[in-house]
Amino acid sequence: MKKAVLCTALFLAACGRAPQATPDPHYVAGAPWQADGRWFYPREDFAWQGSGLAVRDHGRNGELTADGEVRDRTAMTGAHQTLQLPAIVSVINLENGREVVVRLNDRGPAQAGRMLSLSARAADLLGMGDSPARVRVVEHEAESRRLAETIPGAPTLEISTAPREGVMQTDLGGKGSTIVGAAVQAGDSATPKAGQALSALPAEVRQGMAAPGMLWVEIMDLTSHYGAIVQAARSGAVVRPDLTAGHGMMWAVRYGPFTTIQDADSALRRALAAGLTGSHIIVE
Repeated sequence: MKKAVLCTALFLAACGRAPQATPDPHYVAGAPWQADGRWFYPREDFAWQGSGLAVRDHGRNGELTADGEVRDRTAMTGAHQTLQLPAIVSVINLENGREVVVRLNDRGPAQAGRMLSLSARAADLLGMGDSPARVRVVEHEAESRRLAETIPGAPTLEISTAPREGVMQTDLGGKGSTIVGAAVQAGDSATPKAGQALSALPAEVRQGMAAPGMLWVEIMDLTSHYGAIVQAARSGAVVRPDLTAGHGMMWAVRYGPFTTIQDADSALRRALAAGLTGSHIIVE
């Protein structure tokens, strides 16, 4: 009788266990999505950079991310609202100068005024607490393009431009040996397949100079300086050159500056309520 009860208990425990997610890493941009009064329009941009507020990701281990990876709070990963996934970026905590490299593999954060969310491990290395941190994000163009060209799902793969010669890799494990291997090409056996995870990034932190900056609520970017002046006059904002546009000279229409996140959040809510749905917080 005791044996039957034990077997029944084990069976019920197995049934109650959540099924394990199977990794299926793939390239994704995705459809527009809405959260907290804003629309987000994912797009492909391999040389993106920007500043804003980062928060800790509170997702649970074992969930699938937007690009098909299995969430791991100890991995060096993060979520972005619009960049293609996956993407490799440097994240600099402007408040203390710490810098880490993470792989963006999910969409978010959903809260208005928050640009980036980071795994617990990445947030810890950056010295982040429970409050948002002022950060600057710079995408690694070469690494992000290589990911797009070597995992399934990319809309176009420039196979003819993929390197075909051998490549040299230095073993950083302390042995000083050198390995010669073949370059990864679309369709090679090195391309991740269903059930195969992407390689983990090292949990490393660099220390630089702190440069906290001021908070601004940017309501729009325009190519016309005159047009930006007109829009600023209508909305009681100011015009500043957008130094991070990366696509030619742009003029930003902004409210601010603000010294506290609370003041910036209040201004952002007013802008969104006024129908300026592209408004977001930046640091400069």
